[in-house]
Amino acid sequence: MTPASLLAAGLAPALAAEQKSAPVTDWAARIGWLVGLALFVALVYWLMREGWKWRGHLQGDLPPLPARPSPPDDPGPATLTMSGRYHGSTTAGQWLDRIVAHGLGARSRAELTLTDAGLDVVRPGAADFFVPAAALREARLDKGIAGKVLTEGGLLVVTWAHGDRLIDSGFRSDRAAEHAEWVDALNSMIKTDSTEGAER
Repeated sequence: MTPASLLAAGLAPALAAEQKSAPVTDWAARIGWLVGLALFVALVYWLMREGWKWRGHLQGDLPPLPARPSPPDDPGPATLTMSGRYHGSTTAGQWLDRIVAHGLGARSRAELTLTDAGLDVVRPGAADFFVPAAALREARLDKGIAGKVLTEGGLLVVTWAHGDRLIDSGFRSDRAAEHAEWVDALNSMIKTDSTEGAER
């Protein structure tokens, strides 16, 4: 036998071993992992939902939100209007202490109207609410509320009194340049109301 034939004979078993098919996929194990992952995701979602409901239960002492003025209670002409997003409400000064009672925890589109009567918040697909002028306490620019973080000054935060609580509500206009005008108008209204109250 020549060296070439000996070499070929030695390589033949190695080539035959390489040509064997790859092992068949263990579908039962893969399906088991997928089912386990789906159950884990469902469990996490359920725990988050229960936590949300529990938080709402703990905030059950929050009184119902003030009703929007209706005829014949004319709120007066609109001082400012704004279209944008409502990002949530928290306990004043506690930007992560989200308030979920009475639908205040639901993020949504929002249409804001400021009148002499107060701040009217209309939310398509979520509960509307109204903040009477006497309940307004402060307006400022901020960057975060209820776990939502934006650029510095990208959020209009309105502080208002409801029951025995102070609440911060965060809004972002579709035109962020409007925020400064809203802060000035709200704080001017609050200052005027507090001055008139002191004079009485």
